[in-house]
Amino acid sequence: MRDETSAGRVTLAQVASQAGVSLSTVSKVLNGRPDVSAPTRGKVEELLEAHGYRRSAPTAPEAPLIEIVFHELDSTWAMELIRGVQNVAKETGLSVVLTETGTRHSPGADWVEGVLRRRPLGVVLVFSTLPDDLKKKLWSRAIPFVIIDPAGDPEPDVPSVGSANWAGGLAATRHLLDLGHRRIAVITGPEDMLCSLARLDGFRSAMGMAGVEVDPALVRFGDFHVRAGHAHAVELLQGPDRPTAIFAGSDLQALGVLEAARVLGLRIPQDFSLVGYDDIPLAQWSSPALTTVHQPLVEMAEEAARMLLRLRRADQGQGDQAGQAEQADTRIEFGTRLVVRDSTAPLAPSPRP
Repeated sequence: MRDETSAGRVTLAQVASQAGVSLSTVSKVLNGRPDVSAPTRGKVEELLEAHGYRRSAPTAPEAPLIEIVFHELDSTWAMELIRGVQNVAKETGLSVVLTETGTRHSPGADWVEGVLRRRPLGVVLVFSTLPDDLKKKLWSRAIPFVIIDPAGDPEPDVPSVGSANWAGGLAATRHLLDLGHRRIAVITGPEDMLCSLARLDGFRSAMGMAGVEVDPALVRFGDFHVRAGHAHAVELLQGPDRPTAIFAGSDLQALGVLEAARVLGLRIPQDFSLVGYDDIPLAQWSSPALTTVHQPLVEMAEEAARMLLRLRRADQGQGDQAGQAEQADTRIEFGTRLVVRDSTAPLAPSPRP
C-alpha cells in the first residue's frame, strides 16, 4: 500500500499530527493569520512544502460581520434575537447577516460551505446543536460560534446561551394554582425539543407539589406557533369538562388560544385564565394583556454575540491552543420571571345548583 503522504496526498489533519499542533493552527498558517508563533509557522510550512501541498486560491479576508442563523424567520420571537445581536454589532462597528437554513435541530449541510466563503468574524446559531462535521469545519477555519439555546441542551464543547425553562414552567403553573385553579391544561412545544419538555416538567412539578393530579388529556404538544395554540385550544375548550386555565408554552401559542376563545364566545379571564411564555412585545398589547413568563430573548442574543467576540479574542491570543470551547464562561443560563397582566384571575366559584 502506498503511503498517502509520500504520494503527495497529505491531509491537513496529517500535517497537524506530524507538526504536533491543532488542525486550527494549520488552517491559520494556510490563511496567513498572524496569531501563530514563528517556530510553529516554520514547522508547518516546512511540512506543507515537503509533502507538496498545493494551496488553493488565497482565502478572502475576514468580513466585519456577525452571522445569525435560524431555521425560520417568520416570528416576533426571531426578531427579538436579531435585535439583540444587532445591538452588540452596532456597539462594535460590525454588521449582521441573516441566514435561514435547516431544521430546528441543526443547519442544513450546505450552509457551512457558504459561511466558509463569507468568513464572518463569528456565527450565532439558533438551533439545538451542531453536527460534529460542521463544528470541525468552523474550528478549522478559526470561525467561533455560539448557540442561542432555547431549543435544546448542547454538548459540552458547544458554547451556548440558554434560559431556565423548568423554572419558567414552574412559575407559570404555581401562579395558576395560587389563583385556585386545579384543572389546568398545558400546550407545550414539540415533543423532541428539550425546552418544551423542561417547561412541561416545571408544570408537572408545580402540580405535584400542590397535590394535584395531571390529567393526561390536558397535556398537548404544539409547535410554538399560533396555529397550534388555536387548534389545541379549540379541542380543549369544546370538551364537556373544559380546563379553567391554560398554560401555553409560548406567547404565539397563547395568541392562538385567545383567538379560539373569541371564536367560541369565551371570555378571558372570566371563563378561563391564560399564561403564555416568552414575553414578546405583542404580549402586553393583546386583549386582554397577556400574563406570561419573561424569557430575556434580547439579552440572551446580546450575550451570545459578546461571547462570540470573547471567543474570537481568546482564540487569537492563544495561538496554538485548540478548541474555542476550552475557554471559560461558554455555557450561560439566564433566569426567567413571571409577568402578571390581565389574562389571569382567581377561579370563579362554581354556581350553586
